[in-house]
Amino acid sequence: MVMAVSFERYGRLYYLDPGEFRPRVGDKVLVPTDDGPEVAECVWAPQYVTEEVGGLPLCEGIATGADLDRDEQNRQRRADARVIAKRTIRQHDLPMKVVGIDFVDRRPDVDQLVIVYFSAPHRVDFRELVRDLARALRARIELRQVGARDEARLQGGIGPCGRDLCCATFLKDFEPVSVRMAKDQDLPLNPLKISGACGRLMCCLKYEHPLYQEFNAKAPAVGSAVETPAGDGVVVGHNVPSDTVVVRLAASGRRCACSRADVCSPRQQYEASSTTTPDAAPVEPPGTTTPVEDAVPEAQAVPEAQAVPEAQAAPDEHEEAREERRVRKPRRRRRLHHDDEGETAQ
Repeated sequence: MVMAVSFERYGRLYYLDPGEFRPRVGDKVLVPTDDGPEVAECVWAPQYVTEEVGGLPLCEGIATGADLDRDEQNRQRRADARVIAKRTIRQHDLPMKVVGIDFVDRRPDVDQLVIVYFSAPHRVDFRELVRDLARALRARIELRQVGARDEARLQGGIGPCGRDLCCATFLKDFEPVSVRMAKDQDLPLNPLKISGACGRLMCCLKYEHPLYQEFNAKAPAVGSAVETPAGDGVVVGHNVPSDTVVVRLAASGRRCACSRADVCSPRQQYEASSTTTPDAAPVEPPGTTTPVEDAVPEAQAVPEAQAVPEAQAAPDEHEEAREERRVRKPRRRRRLHHDDEGETAQ
């Protein structure tokens, strides 16, 4: 069985093995982490799956009242730490932007730990900042600089598609994205059109790129002449999601969308042939004639058993005729047969 939880409302989903527990949607459960069990909300109730899923962390049970109180206090501490960190950074006049705050109080090596995630255009000397923050928060301080993509993942937001950011909901690893992917998908090379909330190329360009590569490798290129069920025309565009090709007809000049299979040469050759099985004999083009030697049937090429009975033929002549049949052509064998008949008749 598998269940899904989330630490934040509309945040990233984490999958767990419910074990012996059966929480319902909205219940608070304990999730094992590197810093100890934390409270999360059940988003998907435990349910059976068709495939066996292994390696999932085990749910540590339903959160008690003490766990809920501790979680609420930690949320308040994180909010206070964010305000203090922003004020202290402003006092030191450092080019830093606070992205997220994490408060840890169950790690065995430290009593209280505050992790500050920040972004900056370059390396920052924050040694004095750490001392002031430790004095103000009365806890151990760790400052971690993150990139633009991690900043968008920690803060969350809405993408150009109107949905929550992929990196903040389900995307785990950032795969490399290049401008070549946008060119293959025929997208405008405008940074405002192909950039995400982080200012980098959108991660979703990677999702459909293999589909575009396969389509471009098999579909006719733009400007090539093709034959369609509606008539001959020229390819003027592609529609990869619908697997169609836009063709401008030569007769009427109008445009029509045809399936990629209808305009591909292998499909047309297959439909033009009269056979439907790959093992059938090939169809000969019209106008070809079969040679006379190949047209002689096997029964007519070797009619010796009908013309000369085996009892009347001498043993030596019979062996000679058989050897000659192996070496000579069918037409020559017919001549030998007539000569044998004449000798036999005499």
